[in-house]
Amino acid sequence: MGRIDDKSERILRELKRDGRISNLDLAERVGLSPSACLRRVQELERSGVIRGYRVVLDPAQLGIGFTAYITVGLSDHSKASQEAFERAISRSPEVVECHNVTGATEYLLRVESADLPSYKRFHTDKLGALPQVNAITSYVVMGSPKDERA
Repeated sequence: MGRIDDKSERILRELKRDGRISNLDLAERVGLSPSACLRRVQELERSGVIRGYRVVLDPAQLGIGFTAYITVGLSDHSKASQEAFERAISRSPEVVECHNVTGATEYLLRVESADLPSYKRFHTDKLGALPQVNAITSYVVMGSPKDERA
């Protein structure tokens, strides 16, 4: 798509705040006519800048009361080991994010569960049972004063 101009940046900022905003309201907020605003949004979608729209859920309403970030080190750094780990993690509903990272460990996971006992079961019975896993470090989330994930 090339460089994103100021108007498109404003559109993206507004859509990031509220992906369900009407085109009419969006156009008014960014100072464009509704037709010009719609064309820009469609071009941002076509070019892949906007990859999709999501809903933000309230974890507590879904019975999720525990969140942890986990670093995972693998015992074998081969492609086959990484692929096997990633396949296993993709089947774990507790893992809501998995990132292959640089540094002392290979992966950073965000895990959500109902409570500490259910997290412990995941940690011991699923993650700890994977043959590729060599090291696990958990960071328990105590609060999230800023979270812009959608």
